[in-house]
Amino acid sequence: MSLNTKITDWSKKRVWIIGASTGMGAALADALHSRNAKVAMSARSADKLAALVTKFGASRAMSLPLDITKVETIAAAEKELIEAWGGYDLVVFMAGDYTAMRAWELDLKVAKQMVDVNWGGFLNGLSVVIPHFMASGVDGTRAGGIALVSSVAGYRGLPKSLVYGPTKAALINLAETLYIDLKEKGLDVYVINPGFVKTPMTDKNDFKMPSLITPEEAALEIISGFENGEFEIHFPKGFTRVMKVLRHLPYSLYFPAIKKSTKV
Repeated sequence: MSLNTKITDWSKKRVWIIGASTGMGAALADALHSRNAKVAMSARSADKLAALVTKFGASRAMSLPLDITKVETIAAAEKELIEAWGGYDLVVFMAGDYTAMRAWELDLKVAKQMVDVNWGGFLNGLSVVIPHFMASGVDGTRAGGIALVSSVAGYRGLPKSLVYGPTKAALINLAETLYIDLKEKGLDVYVINPGFVKTPMTDKNDFKMPSLITPEEAALEIISGFENGEFEIHFPKGFTRVMKVLRHLPYSLYFPAIKKSTKV
């Protein structure tokens, strides 16, 4: 059963990707552009965004540099986007920050930075885009979509995920709440839960990452999820299904299982 509207024609979509300069975001922008979508790309790295626009061509791509921790920069970028394209149909929040951390390694400055980006940044963005979607209806009808990129790290507590994991768990809960509130208003809501994807963030890891996939593979999974109207888009399935099983174990079984599988 599809919980969201199936996207069948990307040529009619204006997609705003926030967190598009590298990794999954850049790969998703590339894949959507190849499907004839208009792609607006945001991140702090203006030079990387400009390079992507040069690659794609300015007719169906634009660069909107911003800092997701500063709501005024998001509002300014949105204003520029609306002036250029008249609006947007789908916004994908992909910005993220990650530092592996155990309980005895808690660094408050680093922790707050992760919370500011992974949680506060998404709230900043939602405070801008939800009013746009709510006001853009015609004759009481609305259409559009909001996607939040979380992680299977948000399913349950994991080693080295002292701060990152809880921020991703919060995003899963947030997406569920947004769906309850906004679907009946005509808006689609998605939560994207990847496993391990080879990106600059995961390159920091000093442990084996099972079922590691490329950003390009991740982008295809995300697009497939949009096209199938899925609420939760999770991948790679072989890995995420195991994580889902672990998610439902009682604590007496979960804690020994996760310690054995991660060898901590």
